[in-house]
Amino acid sequence: MNKVPPIALLLVATILWGGNFVYGRAVADQLPPFTFAFLRWCLAFVIFLPIVWTPLKKEWKQILKYWPIVLAMSLTGVVGFTALLYLALHYTTSINASLVNTSTPILIYIISFIFLKERLSKNQRLGTLISLVGLFFIISKGSLETLLHFSFNRGDILVVAAVICWSFYSFLVKQYAEKLPGHATFLVSIFMGIIILFPFFIYETLNPAIKVIWTAKSIFAIFYTGIFASIVAFISWNTGVVKIGANKAGIYLNLIPVFATFFAVLFIGESIEPFQVIGGVFAVFGVYLTSRKG
Repeated sequence: MNKVPPIALLLVATILWGGNFVYGRAVADQLPPFTFAFLRWCLAFVIFLPIVWTPLKKEWKQILKYWPIVLAMSLTGVVGFTALLYLALHYTTSINASLVNTSTPILIYIISFIFLKERLSKNQRLGTLISLVGLFFIISKGSLETLLHFSFNRGDILVVAAVICWSFYSFLVKQYAEKLPGHATFLVSIFMGIIILFPFFIYETLNPAIKVIWTAKSIFAIFYTGIFASIVAFISWNTGVVKIGANKAGIYLNLIPVFATFFAVLFIGESIEPFQVIGGVFAVFGVYLTSRKG
């Protein structure tokens, strides 16, 4: 990984995360959301454990010291974001979901403002406003009537909830980056998430109204998300961030909806709507503006 150019690593991560949205939508009628999330993280844990086992033994006491924070990371990043996203993709398109996801940096700024009283610069305030306009444009499908009557698609609202969870997770990762070891903490948060997801997995398994349809597509979706969208993307992203810095790397997250849209149109027959283009441009430009200094 250290020999690979950082730009290539960041592109690999965003491509794989873009594919996660599309696969979540593609197998929505075959894998219930909690079952999908549970199996994904079980596979990720099995793959990641041998990689992290040695440093984990050395760093375990440090992780245990901050176990409430690690639990919060698990609840928001592993359980909340994943389960809510897969549930949302039963009701909305992968293109919409990935576009809503671009609001993550904006929500992190808002969370930092609320909890840390961090002052926002002029660019951050303006960028936040522009991104939120784009977000509301996407979830309202460009309809003022929908916005005024709050008659949003339930899938889009669930995506917003998922993105809020991921923003809290990202906020915690940022705040405790110097106190918690990255890889070992991620592994422990996965393990905690598996335990939390297990009762929901059992419920979906025993519920006769909920069926799991095993096909080559559903099995590959679990392998793709468990190995590539979880482990490979995570390691690629973290390595790239270390090489070029978080601020420069953050702008690459805007490529996720680009790749997700490309895959969705190419592989599952979704179409791009004008409101998605307009809302996406606003959301991405707002994020770009907040990342600029001045």
